[in-house]
Amino acid sequence: MGMTLIEKILANHSKESVVKPGDIIDVEIDIRAARDFGGANVVKNIQEHKLKIADPKKTYFTFDCNPTGSDQKYAINQQICRLFARDNGVKVFDINTGIGTHTLIEQGLAYSGITAVTTDSHANILGAVGAFGQGMGDKDIAAAIHKGKVWFKVPKSVKINLNGKRPERIYAKDIVLELLNRFGANSLLGYSVEIYGGEVDHLTLDERITISSMATEMGCIIILFTPNDSIMEYSQFRNGRKFDVVKADPDAEYDQVFEIDLEEFVPRVSLPGEPHNTVPVSKVRGVKIDSAFIGSCTNGRMEDFRIVADILKGKKVAPGVVFKIVPATDEIWNECLKEGLINIFKEAGAMVSNAGCAGCAAGQVGQNGEGEVTISTGNRNFPGKQGKGKVYLASPATVVASAIAGCIVPHDEIPEHPVTFGPRKEIEVGTILHSSSEVLIRPKRIEGRAWYIPMDNIDTDMIYHNRYLSITDTDEMGQYTFDNLEGYEDFAQKAKSGDIVITHKNFGSGSSRQQAVDCFKALGIQGILAESYGAIYERNAINAAFPIMTCVDVSRLNLTDGDTIRLDLETGKITNTTKNISVQGERFSEVQLEIYQNGGLF
Repeated sequence: MGMTLIEKILANHSKESVVKPGDIIDVEIDIRAARDFGGANVVKNIQEHKLKIADPKKTYFTFDCNPTGSDQKYAINQQICRLFARDNGVKVFDINTGIGTHTLIEQGLAYSGITAVTTDSHANILGAVGAFGQGMGDKDIAAAIHKGKVWFKVPKSVKINLNGKRPERIYAKDIVLELLNRFGANSLLGYSVEIYGGEVDHLTLDERITISSMATEMGCIIILFTPNDSIMEYSQFRNGRKFDVVKADPDAEYDQVFEIDLEEFVPRVSLPGEPHNTVPVSKVRGVKIDSAFIGSCTNGRMEDFRIVADILKGKKVAPGVVFKIVPATDEIWNECLKEGLINIFKEAGAMVSNAGCAGCAAGQVGQNGEGEVTISTGNRNFPGKQGKGKVYLASPATVVASAIAGCIVPHDEIPEHPVTFGPRKEIEVGTILHSSSEVLIRPKRIEGRAWYIPMDNIDTDMIYHNRYLSITDTDEMGQYTFDNLEGYEDFAQKAKSGDIVITHKNFGSGSSRQQAVDCFKALGIQGILAESYGAIYERNAINAAFPIMTCVDVSRLNLTDGDTIRLDLETGKITNTTKNISVQGERFSEVQLEIYQNGGLF
């Protein structure tokens, strides 16, 4: 039996000649990188544990979340990384470079068959060139930099065949929003996805980047494409040498195969709050917007800006609408300048910023305010992700058309006159909650008061919002736990040391931030029980020796808040002692138990 594409890549980077789903292996990592918000914590882990660097030439820092250094804590963290890099001969892609994952492709470092880990939860964007990229927390990255390898569980693979002819004026963003609509945020949770089809073979690098970049929002480990000839030529030119394409074996075995008719696809938008909650653009036609954003690791490419310029040329941004444009890399920015696109953007009334993550990270070009409606090409629109406003996600064509119209419109239905604003609404101001932190105890059997949160897809911005990412002192983190989760904003005030949080599917989806684990530890929360976890969150919790258990149907426990629940980490037995109900969950794996007994990855 042959191997899938991800199995092929992982086997090539391990001591095993063949790997299969469920195998836990040590994987050699070709690229070990840290971003500006996670980098300082990576340095802290390395220095505190006196770790050596396995290979400085394979180690990088990328400053893309706040590439202006406009926030003092970001600026400090960036300088911590610069000083460490100087002392250890490590390459820094500084604030003038752009988004790290794009830089790795652009510099020829990421190409077919290589492995990479970064503190960016969208490292799986490298699937666009047939490479394995994985976002991980700061402990994982520190260990990878020290050892040159990480432990990894080989995921199951699914194949998606996109059949038929691609409809005219259907963009790559429309394709991935349709896939999100069909598969949701967790039906492919933990899978590696390979996409094939006649039209797929003709997708450009920029289009593949758009689709691969939203694997995280779909809950996948990665979305992988097999490079075509033009992408191989691009990678070889950028790298400066020839290499072979890595492909899945013809007899590879997939857990599931999906046949999807591409001809049914229509332009789509994600409704505010959930990237996977998408509808045809026509369903939200006329929704008034305050701002628009083109950029992010999903749609900050040259082809995107050519589409924008073609629609925007000779037109103006609607009065009162703020239109922000941010290229993914400095090379793309300069190409926009060379082709005259910057001039088109500026004459139309857009604001153009230096390369970076920009609006997606709510830092570089500012956030949106409460009551503000934004249409964005970003990959996430979780509540609070880009500020306090509402965010719709769409293709660059839909976004620029909406910026001209002053309201959401299909890209080929721009009205002759823009929509004007009505009276503004009253703004309600929220409250930031605080609490003290306590130390977590780590027995093999834990028992405590249940906090039952019957929700799917609780993402890391809901758990620990990105406005607190510059905090490096774990004791400070607990006070902000769940303060962005509707209905649980006072969790940190009410939680007690020893409590256990129980929730449903895909807990911890989204970002790679370690803080979303550490905030619970700071509060003294004993552990978490969920039906499933975001892949990066699961690793971060395991590596931090924070007890997380999985049970496919927690509703069988008949839980109410305040019940006493017992988790046996070794056997997997879960008991609601208040109601004398027991169910079987997943016991700790050998790796998880070893790390747990060791008190953490280090």
